[in-house]
Amino acid sequence: MLAPFVTLGSVFRIGIAAALLALGACGDRDPSPIVPDTSLSSAGDTSMMQLASADGTSTPNVRGSTANYKLGPNDHTRIIVFGQPTLTGEYVLDGNGVLSFPLIGNVKAAGMTPMELQHTIASKLDPDYLRNPSVSVEVSTRRPFYVMGEVQKPGSYPFVTDMTVLNAIATAGGNTYRANMYNFYVKRLQNGRTVRIAATQETMLQPGDTVEVRERYF
Repeated sequence: MLAPFVTLGSVFRIGIAAALLALGACGDRDPSPIVPDTSLSSAGDTSMMQLASADGTSTPNVRGSTANYKLGPNDHTRIIVFGQPTLTGEYVLDGNGVLSFPLIGNVKAAGMTPMELQHTIASKLDPDYLRNPSVSVEVSTRRPFYVMGEVQKPGSYPFVTDMTVLNAIATAGGNTYRANMYNFYVKRLQNGRTVRIAATQETMLQPGDTVEVRERYF
């Protein structure tokens, strides 16, 4: 019985296929858990801002802000204490999400909404420093988003409203020829832990997100 005729080319092709399968099986070594996207709305949705008083009451303010936006490290805020020009100004959350404010010191602002930060500042000012102060907080510059992997210019970029994964890739100079343009991961800080979200080109991003553009194997 004659042995099957095997060419060098067929052996080479089989070896390449096996290597690619092995690479796909072990290439994902990121320990971050993969979770579904549970965000109910985009980070760019805006609503009417409220003014906080120390007594817990609120009044509408037409200066736009994100009602459900969660503050995080490197966010820039504008804080107004009405009638107090020395307290009014631009404040930046540091790398740990802490905001340093005159008179009251450090405030752990990460994870708060602008409304919650307003109430916190107002309650700390009253009654030791001001009686029933009116405080407003608006986000002037959101923290950046990041793009990594198979793009022309990986790095950080300023966040803008209604940013999608595809917009982020375009902002980073477009994809490389090796990019998998059908399946992506978005790394996001949720409830104090970093998770990965299985994403598509239309997935809406939030400030601080990292878009991972992976390499395709075929």
